[in-house]
Amino acid sequence: MTITSLISLYRSNELPFHLKRALQNGITRDEIIGTITHLAFYAGWPPAMTALQIARKVFAEAEG
Repeated sequence: MTITSLISLYRSNELPFHLKRALQNGITRDEIIGTITHLAFYAGWPPAMTALQIARKVFAEAEG
C-alpha cells in the first residue's frame, strides 16, 4: 500500500526506504515490478519509470 501511494503521488525521495523495507518483509522483486507496471497505466508513465529506476538501484544494493 505504501509503495503504491508513493509511486502514485510521485514521492520518489521516500521510495527507496520503503522498497528496501518491503524486500525485508518478504515482498518479492517480481511483485514490486508488477506493481510498478500496473501503476504505469493509472498513475502515469513518468512516476512509474522513475519508480522502476529507483527499484533497480535498490535491488542492486540488496544484492551486494
